[in-house]
Amino acid sequence: MSETIIAKRYADALFQLGQERSNLHQLESELITVREVYASNPKLVHVLQHPRVTLDQKKQLVAESFKPFSKEVQHTLQLLVDRHREEIIPEMIAHFIKRMNDAKGTADAEVYSVRELSDKEKQRISETFAPKVGKRSLNLTNIVDPEIIGGIRLRIGNRIFDGSVSGKLRRMQRELTSANK
Repeated sequence: MSETIIAKRYADALFQLGQERSNLHQLESELITVREVYASNPKLVHVLQHPRVTLDQKKQLVAESFKPFSKEVQHTLQLLVDRHREEIIPEMIAHFIKRMNDAKGTADAEVYSVRELSDKEKQRISETFAPKVGKRSLNLTNIVDPEIIGGIRLRIGNRIFDGSVSGKLRRMQRELTSANK
């Protein structure tokens, strides 16, 4: 069975459990923290996947690392370690967050700009582009990229809205080179 399917099943089970116990937002914030720990600490991933580290040591490491978290998150992580599926933890978290976003009517998006955008500008971008992708709002991550010269480039999932000056220049260049052929 594909690891993606397995990760999705664990995420769905945790999501349903969170719905039953009415603590979805708590689970989401805890899983975001786990994702950040996983991303910022590659040694943890290495230890959890190392064959010489015993299963009990791995489970103890997970239990101590995520001690203040809910029983649901702790149990899910313990279960994944117990079944030797540590490598799907980030993918499982991504599926859970996607389910949460779908339930809330939001989507994650990256906005590239020359400078850091204000909260008001982010809000206007969210209000403008969320309906175009069938969502109520966008969770924007602002990435400063001086190479776009001006304007913004917005990425929502696999869709890109490019209103940057560099994007317009590239399109003009393509049109001019194709017209000359």
